[in-house]
Amino acid sequence: MLDVRSHVTPAPAGRYHVSLAIDDSEIREAQRLRYRVFAEEMGARLASVLPGHDIDLYDPFCDHLLVRELGSGAVVGTYRILSPEAAKRVGSYYSEQEFDLTRLNFLRPRMAELGRSCVHPAHRTGGVIARLWMGLADYMTRYGYEYVIGCASVGMGDGGHLAADVYRQLAARHLAPIEWHTTPRYRLPVESLDDGQAVALPPLIKGYTRLGAMVCGEPAWDPDFNTADLLMLLPMAQLNRSYARRFLA
Repeated sequence: MLDVRSHVTPAPAGRYHVSLAIDDSEIREAQRLRYRVFAEEMGARLASVLPGHDIDLYDPFCDHLLVRELGSGAVVGTYRILSPEAAKRVGSYYSEQEFDLTRLNFLRPRMAELGRSCVHPAHRTGGVIARLWMGLADYMTRYGYEYVIGCASVGMGDGGHLAADVYRQLAARHLAPIEWHTTPRYRLPVESLDDGQAVALPPLIKGYTRLGAMVCGEPAWDPDFNTADLLMLLPMAQLNRSYARRFLA
């Protein structure tokens, strides 16, 4: 890891504690959790150099947020953050594998990327996500970054109908301005995917929109993870602070 910012550590509270990984052993804990969720639970095809770990070329450039259960000490939730400086060093944001970000070029010096979000199935409660968002908010404030981007994934087990319905709902109420639109490299054909059913937004995506995040355009299909990915953008200046205070308290 090139830039360890271990001092970005909100104080422990309740059952969980969030911090940034400070060494390779802590990063390995996050990578094992990611493998358990993405490969074993979701069936993703991961090309990793270490069995039982989800590792890719972006990991050494990222800061890794960890949520630990205080009782067991186990890592039960993780995000990784790619700063704009690190994205420049590695050559791109991870999401550029799936989207053309040309219209976001002017935001790059102030734009961090959030990725590889996962929570252990036994801990999928608001408490873990709240701790991750607390860590992210502290990180963004401390380093003065103004925008967060990241892919929100929807499973394709039903052939993409749910993902198409989620996108239509987001586009109707939470579509970014046209100057922030992105283009998927492998587009999900949303116009041919409509089962006529009203769907509820997945909790994580609903939380993003309540914070003020917007969808930047149509979803991309990720064949390795078998998901439809929606690129979300959150300008920190538009953060719904009343919701954030209530959710992150």
